[in-house]
Amino acid sequence: MDTLFLALRVLLSLAAVLGVIWFAQRRLSKGVRTKAGKTINVVGRQGVGAKASVAVIDVDGKRFLLGVTEHAVTILHTSDAPVAPAEAFSQALEAETGEKVVAIAAAKGPLAGSILSADTWRRAFASLRP
Repeated sequence: MDTLFLALRVLLSLAAVLGVIWFAQRRLSKGVRTKAGKTINVVGRQGVGAKASVAVIDVDGKRFLLGVTEHAVTILHTSDAPVAPAEAFSQALEAETGEKVVAIAAAKGPLAGSILSADTWRRAFASLRP
């Protein structure tokens, strides 16, 4: 009986540690947050040599092209971050019609917009109703 309680305590402790690790990974993978609450998002990175690379990052609505070497990071170019296509379309439609456009895909999640999403099936059946 003591071994059963010991095994349950070990499994519960392992589950707690794995839960903390999973939670920490989820929090840290959202992007690096600076003290002002701004998010740094790495758009892409490409190696150009043995110890050199070029990276494109977005920070607070600005896009930076960085040259990264073993000894230094250099800003090669700066521009405004491009607007997402759906957001650009909504802005253009709002400017044309003068009405605020509500985004259809309001639900965010890993399955949003896929065939596995329940919301996708609800919209499909709703569009078939007369």
